[in-house]
Amino acid sequence: MNEADTEIIRSILAKANYSFVSMEEEADIIMLNTCAIRENAHRKVYGRVHEIHHKHNELNKLKKPNERNTPLIGILGCMATNLRSELLENRGLKIDFIAGPDSYKRLPELIRQASETGEKQFDVTLSEFETYSDVYPTRTKGVNAWIAVMRGCNNFCTFCVVPYTRGRERSRSVDNIIEEVKRLADSDYKQVTLLGQNVNSYRHENDDFADLIEAVSKVNGIERIRFTSPHPKDFPEKLLKVITQNPKACKHIHLPLQAGSNRILDLMNRTYTQEEYLKLVEKIRTLIPNVALTTDIIVGFPTETEEEFQETINVMQQVQFDSAFIFKYSQRKGTIASHKYSDDISDESKTERIMQLNELQKAISFKRNHAHVGQVMDVLVEEEQTKHSKQDFQGRTDGNKLVIFPAAGKTGEFVPIKITSATPHALKGHIVN
Repeated sequence: MNEADTEIIRSILAKANYSFVSMEEEADIIMLNTCAIRENAHRKVYGRVHEIHHKHNELNKLKKPNERNTPLIGILGCMATNLRSELLENRGLKIDFIAGPDSYKRLPELIRQASETGEKQFDVTLSEFETYSDVYPTRTKGVNAWIAVMRGCNNFCTFCVVPYTRGRERSRSVDNIIEEVKRLADSDYKQVTLLGQNVNSYRHENDDFADLIEAVSKVNGIERIRFTSPHPKDFPEKLLKVITQNPKACKHIHLPLQAGSNRILDLMNRTYTQEEYLKLVEKIRTLIPNVALTTDIIVGFPTETEEEFQETINVMQQVQFDSAFIFKYSQRKGTIASHKYSDDISDESKTERIMQLNELQKAISFKRNHAHVGQVMDVLVEEEQTKHSKQDFQGRTDGNKLVIFPAAGKTGEFVPIKITSATPHALKGHIVN
C-alpha cells in the first residue's frame, strides 16, 4: 500500500508541474512516505531526516553562498497521522510539512505554503470518501501493478494503528478499477495485485470482492490476479470458488494468523479462534489442493505465556505455511492495546520466540519448496538479472514462489521452468523447450 500511495503522490505532483530528480543532492523537496505499523519504521524515519540534513549541511560548506540549497522535508503517510503532534513540536526534527494518507491532493499547496511562510504545514484529515479513484498512478515500468481497490479498515485489531491512520473502509467502483486495469493491460502489464488493508471486505453497491476478481479477469492482457492483505473472517464460499475456478486468480492466499492461542486472539480482537482458523485452512486446501498459504505472526503480545506461544508453534506445524512474516509485538501509540495492556514481555523473550519461529518456518519452507523439485512450472519473468548474477533471470510461479533460472525469455513473458533444486527462500531450475 505504501508503494501504491507513492505512485499516487508522484502523479499528483507531476500534474502540479513538479519534476523528479534521481539524486537526492539535486532535490529542492524531499518526502518520506512512511508506515506506522512498527516502532522500527519510526526510528528509521527520524534517522533518515537527520541524515538528510547532515548531508546537505556538509554539501553547503563546499558551495558558494548563492549556490547553497536546504531542501524542504516532508513526512507523508501513516506516521504523519499517528504522530502529528510529536512531528510538529519536535524542535530537533527539522521538517517542513506533513500529510496523512487522505491528504495527498493538498501536497502542492502545503509545499507552497511551507516555502513561502517558513512555517510547518500539515493536513492529516481522515476522509470517509477519498479513494483517489480520479488519480491514475505514475508507475515505474514493470510486470506487476499495485491497485488500491479500497482504503481504510474497520477491524480494530487491538495491536494495529491502521484504523486510526487510514480511517474507515471505503471502496472504489468496479467500473473505475476496470478502467485502470485496461490502461495497465495496454501498457503491457501482465499481473495486477489488488490492495486493501482488508481487501476481501471490498464492497461497492452490489459488488463484492469475488465479483471484482471476476471482472478484472475479463480484461484481455492481464494474466494473473493477486490480492493482499485479507482477513480470515472474509473468505466466503463464493470467493474461494472464484479463486479455485478462475485460471487468472493466483492460487496463493495470504492468511494472517497473528497468534495460535485463543486467549491472545481474543485480546487482539481477531474475531476468530484457533479452531475456526484451522477449519478455514482445511476448507481452502480441500477446494484448492495446490494452494500456497502464507501468513503473518506476532510474538510477544502482552501477557503471552510460553504455553500460549507453544500453541502458535503447534498451529504452524499443523498448517505448514509456505512462508511467514514474523514480527515482535511493537506497542503503537493510540491503539487499544497501548491503553489496556502493559508491554510486559521482555525483548529477550520476544527475540528468543522470533528466532524459534524463524527456524521452524525455514525448515517448513524448505520442505514445501523441495516438493516442487522435478516439476515444470509456468514462471512470469520479472527481472532479467538477479542481485547475485547477471546471467540468471528471476520470476514467480502462480503460487508466488521466487524462481531463479539461467537467462530465458524476457520481462513480462511466461516461461516453463523445470525445478531442479530448492532453498527455503527460492526455487532454481532451467527452461524446458
